Amino acid sequence: MTRVWVSIGSNIDRETNIVSALSALERRFGELKVSSVYRTAPVGFEGDDFYNLVAGFETDASPVEVTRILREIEDAQGRERAGGKFSPRTLDLDLLLYADMVLDKDGVQLPRDEILRYAFVLGPLAEIAPTAIHPVEGRRIGDLWAEFGEGECNLTPVSFDWRPGRL
Repeated sequence: MTRVWVSIGSNIDRETNIVSALSALERRFGELKVSSVYRTAPVGFEGDDFYNLVAGFETDASPVEVTRILREIEDAQGRERAGGKFSPRTLDLDLLLYADMVLDKDGVQLPRDEILRYAFVLGPLAEIAPTAIHPVEGRRIGDLWAEFGEGECNLTPVSFDWRPGRL
């Protein structure tokens, strides 16, 4: 089994879409390790704030297979892809890390470059996987977060319980 980390974001019907995504991930992959949920402003466009978090799980599926499953979950939540990368979305699921694999093939980039660029990815990842090693940087995720510059993060924690019936 391989430990993987996935970023999750939504700025359309956020609560419903995140609960649905986490439930779908849990049904498909089993027990999840889930970060806190953070509200963040959209990057690259005007729109409603996002809810962002990171989830981790163990899997025997390949990175390409995990990515395919993530796209299926997005599609089930009505993800529109015509709007481009910087647009509102019902759900955005990205494979961040697949153990220590480095890969750029078949539409899968590992580690995902957003880890080092965006607080809304690195912060939640550091919260639940501080000792994971970034396979290109060769450094712990928690150390990368400590150096990120928290004054520029704008991560607002959101009280959020994703388990069905607890929202």
